[in-house]
Amino acid sequence: TAKNAREEQKGEFLAVVKGTLRRLADDGLDRKSLAAAINSYEFQYREADFGRAPKGLIYGLRCLDSWLYGGDPLLHLRYEDTFAFLKKAVDEGYFEDLIRRYLLENPFEAVVVVKPEKNLTARRDAETARQLAVYKESLSDEQIRGLIRQTRELKQYQETPSSREDLEKIPLLAREDISPDPEPLNWIKSRIHGIDVINTPCFSSGISYIRLLFNMNRVPDEELQYAAFLKAVLGDVDTENYGYRDLASEILLNTGGISASTTSYVDVNSRENFIGVLAVDMKVLHDKLSDGFVLLAEILAGSKLDDAKRIGEILKETRSRARMLLENAGHQAAVGRAGSYFSAAAAFNDRTGGVGYYKFLEEESRKFDEDPGELIGKLKSAASRLLTRDNLIISCAGDEEGFTGLEPAMTKLCEALPSGDGTVFETAFVPDNKNEGFKTSSQVNYVARCGNFRKEGYEYTGALRILDPILEFDYLWIRLRVKGGAYGCMSGFGRSGDGYFVSYRDPHLRATNKVYEDVVGYLENFDADERDMTKYVIGAVSEMDMPLTPSARGARCLNACLCGITNEMLRQERHQVLSAEPEDIRALAGHVRAVLDTGSLCVIGGEEKIEAERDLFGEVKALFRG
Repeated sequence: TAKNAREEQKGEFLAVVKGTLRRLADDGLDRKSLAAAINSYEFQYREADFGRAPKGLIYGLRCLDSWLYGGDPLLHLRYEDTFAFLKKAVDEGYFEDLIRRYLLENPFEAVVVVKPEKNLTARRDAETARQLAVYKESLSDEQIRGLIRQTRELKQYQETPSSREDLEKIPLLAREDISPDPEPLNWIKSRIHGIDVINTPCFSSGISYIRLLFNMNRVPDEELQYAAFLKAVLGDVDTENYGYRDLASEILLNTGGISASTTSYVDVNSRENFIGVLAVDMKVLHDKLSDGFVLLAEILAGSKLDDAKRIGEILKETRSRARMLLENAGHQAAVGRAGSYFSAAAAFNDRTGGVGYYKFLEEESRKFDEDPGELIGKLKSAASRLLTRDNLIISCAGDEEGFTGLEPAMTKLCEALPSGDGTVFETAFVPDNKNEGFKTSSQVNYVARCGNFRKEGYEYTGALRILDPILEFDYLWIRLRVKGGAYGCMSGFGRSGDGYFVSYRDPHLRATNKVYEDVVGYLENFDADERDMTKYVIGAVSEMDMPLTPSARGARCLNACLCGITNEMLRQERHQVLSAEPEDIRALAGHVRAVLDTGSLCVIGGEEKIEAERDLFGEVKALFRG
């Protein structure tokens, strides 16, 4: 796939693809790259980390890949023989033969060109309106009355709750069936080679999950986004001892992957304080721990940041991926942007990974061809300030064997990183409700309304956990999805006091915002019997008690350590969830009113809809340039 290409480049595109495939088939694939790729997939199969998806579900789907077509249902679960075959096949021309058979000599081939057409949506809408008008003219009065009657019946059905008799046919746990104790936080804090290390002991199948945190308060405000760009550059440029392609192979041969990101940790006891970090994550088998840290040292201390050609390629790729993320996850971007109007932590997240970061990538892409020196200079400056030994915290999750091997493994990294001068920069945050409407070519909207309840003196309570399933699967679901036609709707309220409402792929805008504003009245009049309250409690606990992978367990403890969350807080929260009654939910009306009164609205959506509702916004602008 080539993105942002011109139609007349089709021949050039095919020449590159076919020529590369022919060269690889004739000259052979790089053996080290093949071995690295196979090792990477084998690591994934052994780790079996499917994120939020239950393992049983994924294993079941894998069984169906063969079982549905008459094969052995366990075929895709027995991976050892498959990987043994693939490793042996590296030296037998097997993969080159696959390229010839299925890519070069395959007669079933298509070249698809997707190109934009200005005002296409408007013309289609006009054609649909014309067809509907013609269809209506063809109907008799009786047929029209029938359609009206059916529509009225549909709305009545949507608004009529299921009968108590039908609902009680569904089996239900009792509150006493739920454990009153939360899973405890369990971490050990120590210092190794002068570096703070947070260890989370857990069974991890011989894998260590390592996270390196570099506090981004070491860079001045004008370099913050350049420091954030390091997450795309590190591991993808030449280093002192490797070209970037060879480095990629070394990473996959010796680890389960190394990646970088930016994130923030908010102090739950003082919502104004947060730690913004560049995080570098590595997962590695215990016996490869030293090799993994050698690679981390190579990447963090030995990356060559002055290759303008390579930096330019990464910049374009990163901008393209960031744009695709905004298009596919506009609800997350809208929430992040709306939060940035009043929250310093959200503003940091937006500037380093949201709409603000994309705008930075757009601007740097525009300037880079004329003057690559500015970006490269600031990138090197940010790296020298940020990637130092005195600015490092390490998190480790895994078996005891992995933690025992951590101290000798860390030696090479500690020797490679400079000590740093300890300079810290303060970033002033000024709240500003811009209330932006970002126009795109989409026909749907992502409508986010955000705010903070602690600013108005309301404290966090476990009942807010129950508010999530009540709103998402009752109030918001019925009004935004069932009646409004949005594909999804979400809400959330955190310990820092930040709260949000957001819709996903929503045909509406003003009406959705009105639904958010009516939440207060809904809560003031909320009532539920014991069965319904129990269902809501179960919904909240199911999210709290989701089984954790070793990686997620380590992230949970690290988050608690840096944000100030204690076991006592978790016990109090769980008690408040399990003992919640309707009056506790009604008492949350003030929390929600405070969130809405913050007045932070951001919409990413169709140009026509945003222009029609322009009075809702302080600023209206295009999300993407050109």
